[in-house]
Amino acid sequence: MSETSDPIRILCVDDERNVLRALERIFLDDDYEIVIAGSGEEGLQIMEESGTFQVVISDYRMPVMNGVEFLKTVYERWPETVRIVLSGYADAGAIVAAINEGHIYRFIPKPWNDDELRVTLQNCLERYFL
Repeated sequence: MSETSDPIRILCVDDERNVLRALERIFLDDDYEIVIAGSGEEGLQIMEESGTFQVVISDYRMPVMNGVEFLKTVYERWPETVRIVLSGYADAGAIVAAINEGHIYRFIPKPWNDDELRVTLQNCLERYFL
């Protein structure tokens, strides 16, 4: 899918270790490099130090820096990266704020459907490489 031989890199950010493990498991059979972070601050540090990610998947509710704040910073510094929010606490205002402030590609409710998440990721990658 990528235009070069570089691996497709996906950053998953969530303060719950079980969610990160579930995301790693979903994409285990795919040819993606999955990198995980336990907070928005850690996610930004990883992006700063290790280069380009095609997709960032972030929890909405995290301590210190929430998902919208994190993804807004990602958008400002790496605008080409496609951003997805996962949340079990979605209300209409939160969704609108996430889309507007973080320029979110998709807002996915928890618990998610694995197949739908895989299709969404494929759509993200198609968008990224256009």
